[in-house]
Amino acid sequence: MATPRRDPPPSPSADAAGRTAIPPKDQPLVDDIRLLGRLLGDVIREHEGEATFALIERIRQLSVTFRRHADPRADRELQRVLHALTDAQAVSVIRAFTFFSHLANLAEDRHHIRRREVHERAGHVQPGSLAHTWQRLRRAGVGGQTIADTLRHALVSPVLTAHPTEVQRASIREAEGDIARLLAQRDAIRARALAAGNRRGDHVSERELAANEALLRARITQLWHTRLLRYTRLTVADEINNALAYYERTFVPEVPRLYADIEAALDGTPVAPFLRLGQWTGGDRDGNPNVDADTLALALQRQADLILRHYLREVHALGAELSLSAMLLPAPAALQALADASPDTSEHRRDEPYRRALVGLYARLAATLQALSGGEAARHAVPPQHPYPDAAAFLADLRVIEAALVEQGCAALTEPRLKPLIRAVEVFGFHLATLDLRQSSDQHELAVAELLAQARVAPDYAALDEAARRRLLLEVLADPRPLRLPDAPYGPVTQRELAIFRAARDARRRYGAAAIRHAIISHTESVSDLLEVLVLQKEAGLLHGHWGEDARAELIVVPLFETIEDLRQAPAIMADYYALPGVAALVHAGGPLEYGEQDIMLGYSDSNKDGGIFTSNWSLYQAEVALAALFDRLAADGGRPVRLRLFHGRGGTVGRGGGPSYEAILAQPAGTVRGQIRLTEQGEVIGSKYANPDIGRRNLETLVAATLEATLLPPRRPVPARFLQAAEALSRASQAAYRALVYETPGFTDYFFHATPIREIAELNIGSRPASRKATQRIEDLRAIPWSFSWGQCRLTLPGWYGLGSGVAALEADLGRDAAHELLREMHARWPFFAALLSNIDMVLAKSDLALGALYAELVPDARLRRRIFGAIEAEWHRTHAALQAITGHAQRLANNAALARSIAHRFPYIDPLHHLQVELIRRYRAGNQEEKVKRGIHLSINGIAAGLRNTG
Repeated sequence: MATPRRDPPPSPSADAAGRTAIPPKDQPLVDDIRLLGRLLGDVIREHEGEATFALIERIRQLSVTFRRHADPRADRELQRVLHALTDAQAVSVIRAFTFFSHLANLAEDRHHIRRREVHERAGHVQPGSLAHTWQRLRRAGVGGQTIADTLRHALVSPVLTAHPTEVQRASIREAEGDIARLLAQRDAIRARALAAGNRRGDHVSERELAANEALLRARITQLWHTRLLRYTRLTVADEINNALAYYERTFVPEVPRLYADIEAALDGTPVAPFLRLGQWTGGDRDGNPNVDADTLALALQRQADLILRHYLREVHALGAELSLSAMLLPAPAALQALADASPDTSEHRRDEPYRRALVGLYARLAATLQALSGGEAARHAVPPQHPYPDAAAFLADLRVIEAALVEQGCAALTEPRLKPLIRAVEVFGFHLATLDLRQSSDQHELAVAELLAQARVAPDYAALDEAARRRLLLEVLADPRPLRLPDAPYGPVTQRELAIFRAARDARRRYGAAAIRHAIISHTESVSDLLEVLVLQKEAGLLHGHWGEDARAELIVVPLFETIEDLRQAPAIMADYYALPGVAALVHAGGPLEYGEQDIMLGYSDSNKDGGIFTSNWSLYQAEVALAALFDRLAADGGRPVRLRLFHGRGGTVGRGGGPSYEAILAQPAGTVRGQIRLTEQGEVIGSKYANPDIGRRNLETLVAATLEATLLPPRRPVPARFLQAAEALSRASQAAYRALVYETPGFTDYFFHATPIREIAELNIGSRPASRKATQRIEDLRAIPWSFSWGQCRLTLPGWYGLGSGVAALEADLGRDAAHELLREMHARWPFFAALLSNIDMVLAKSDLALGALYAELVPDARLRRRIFGAIEAEWHRTHAALQAITGHAQRLANNAALARSIAHRFPYIDPLHHLQVELIRRYRAGNQEEKVKRGIHLSINGIAAGLRNTG
């Protein structure tokens, strides 16, 4: 098969001598990359020998020469060198370029922070920042009190999921965290020297920089001798620990700081705790037999342990800081009472009421830690005693201390530590993050069917039609008697489902109601799917009162609509659900006094795999509009309103709903956010967003900023009908093209399993969940994560763009080329939904590479199949590229995203060798070379490519 010409992405401009001209603002990034690359090279030379270093350097030079200067001779020589490597040499080269990708990511992260600081110092506000949001809201006449009132009823919740396409080990992540801190330290050293005008002499800063470089060298040496891969598959417990690392490093310290920034911008107006974290790890059992009641209990125990230890550290530090003496400053009565109730009898602290009170708080927290997690506090001035019944009681004690300091004129002492601690308790409680339950509707059905059969209520529930199921389930919910029989021989599915709902009940009693609030139903296709979960809640003691009168469910029943058909049926299903007697009253009873709460989750990944990128996004848009209208009608029909909260099941890739969060939230249909949004954070995107605390806070800030703007800014003009009609036409043609390739082309599945590393990805120890829902090779049964991950690895990134070109071509045929282009350009200029979608597709195309895709296609043994399928993909790629050019007016991708274009220019030359070696080793491995080095090299290359592309899962 002819290999497409390898066109490198746009590179920075070059001077007359052919040297790359680097913009001054990017010089620090280039300097950091060069420094880290030099140190990595030194480590390789020292530990692997001059020959290995020379080989790696030769490959690096050839790859950079081709990518930046489009030199075909360099490309041919690069492929010749790579194909001639031994297995051992290949592994060494892959390790080198993989680590370089990791180090380049750290340098880029540092540069993002650096550029943000430059803009802030200059007084420039950037979209996505809260400063930009305050500016926009002020211009629209929205005052601080209105913002605070909105936040009082708001919920913004990023939810970390149990989908780890991130293949990093904790050891690697921690070493890289140290490197990130050292890069920040280098900037601080230079800034101090600049501020001092070098009056102390250059030798001071040079000495500090040399010491810093020595520490960087040490960490890179550590990385080189630390294995990147796990020998064993991750357990759910491992996944829990991995997720908690982000809370400890980023969320727990940074969330209170973000709240403080918001209150400062609102001139001190108090802000309710609206930003809360969510978690799936330990409770998401959809397709994962390793998640059960025990993992749920373990997850919450570990979460409580982490946050309580944080509180203990902060209370201990407060005790050191609040050394105020009653001899100098008489204690207010409430504080004195708290001090007198403390078991601290030390004569040394007799006149120090704050310290005595804090010793008492510490003792109660230590006892709480023992009770909730079994852990022991690090220090004991007095023995642990009198555990707190809940986080509210601990918060009340902290409020006493805060009020006393304010009363005594020492409010300044509340700022550094006490206020952040109070905010942390408000947000994290004793549970840290709300843990969701998730299970597939078919598993709920099996459990309910067995309960009904054993109780002799319905011998064959599965045989009933939908209407009969609804009638029967409503009768069961209205009957106060349980279905469950104490000694009945229930099967494993029923036992597991009952056990996890009982564990949820116990966890809410133990850690607080916020610990578990949602029961998510994957593959929701009918009203009975929702009623079945209510029945399971009833059997587990989570449904109280009498149906139709005062019934109250502790968990919000959350449908998850995933396929294109499910999304289209979502409004009708929810309308039928709320039309059932007793449902509206149940939902109202479970929410605050003034409204009920209904979460609805929308699946980006499976809808994309089902219908392609455009139809997925268009179906999601239509579902959101229809659902918002439905709940508005329900409120207008009388009774208290039900607050709709959309939960966006976004992944890392654009094909799975990824892309910039700020633009994505603002592109939601008008009136669908209303201060309420939950969204998943998945895969290696969690690391890229939240591993660095400063970047993590920026990403959280972006979510808040976008939610406020989408909620409070004046509504946009209605979307013109012709825009909606054009989108529908684009969707029909796009979906037809996508399904024709993926589901209707004979041999496509064989092509996919040969031309991508899907089989090798399934062998990686990157998660506790199987890659496929069933033991088949059907695309329908493959999980959306490995589906997208595989296409990213072979650089065709098909889920993120396929079908748009055909959709535009069909519109051109219908309206005429010029008229279609004029309409599409107007849609791009005036409709945020359409503009955001095209921007994401533009980004995906920029990261794709047909030549590399053709290289992977050579792994398909059937030459005719290879030519037919790859030819179809290549043709659609060119149609989509041409469509984007016609709509946006830009021939080059990323014309409006200089930061990403810069990133690609810097990193892609270092990813190319990984692709070539991955294909070469896969070829050897599939041909029967089962050497451990070959397998390890493939898996290392998967890691390196994922790190280089950053949002591939």
